[in-house]
Amino acid sequence: MIKRNRHLFPEWFREDVDEIASISRRLRREREPSMYGDEETGTPPDQLYSLIDAEDVLKSAKKVLGMCLRLMKEYGRE
Repeated sequence: MIKRNRHLFPEWFREDVDEIASISRRLRREREPSMYGDEETGTPPDQLYSLIDAEDVLKSAKKVLGMCLRLMKEYGRE
């Protein structure tokens, strides 16, 4: 959806739309196993993911949050 509507955003935001979409896809895909583990093999989440995984996802989420906050500020919706 964001890629289809990139023309609605300021240039600085449009430059990162592909990365934002990629981060969103990755977080969506990993949400269930990160909460419940792999139900087929019975592997719990703490054995599927490491601290490195968590730090990487947190860094990505903070980047997107920062961009969204900047976007909201520019449009006067803090």
